[in-house]
Amino acid sequence: MLRRGYLQLPEGITAIAPYAVSGALLAIALTAADFDLHAQRAEIPLVVDFWAPWCGPCRMMAPAYEQAAQMLEPQVRLAKLNTEEEQSLAARCGISSIPTLVLLRGGRELARQPGALGLQDIVRWVRSKI
Repeated sequence: MLRRGYLQLPEGITAIAPYAVSGALLAIALTAADFDLHAQRAEIPLVVDFWAPWCGPCRMMAPAYEQAAQMLEPQVRLAKLNTEEEQSLAARCGISSIPTLVLLRGGRELARQPGALGLQDIVRWVRSKI
């Protein structure tokens, strides 16, 4: 396990593209190149927000998701995957609407939640599933 700041990265991952608000490291940006590494090798659960830049509900949920990342780390890692840029991966994951949150552990899907959620709903949903 490598350490980058306060995040523990799975073996084979040497860099991440963080989302930052006021300098705080929050959810990580996933791509097709590193999705499987994070989803399968991470020691902690991974929540992925499947979103797109043109999606109004996705943009509305983004600040709450970033706050949830701060609240849930280090027990749970939160990540974002842009479905516009990673259409084949979104299709492989069976994403039919956005935003959709998917909770993974050890490469297996544990839960899925479509639709925009507020901060408390995100945190409550994640904690109820892990």
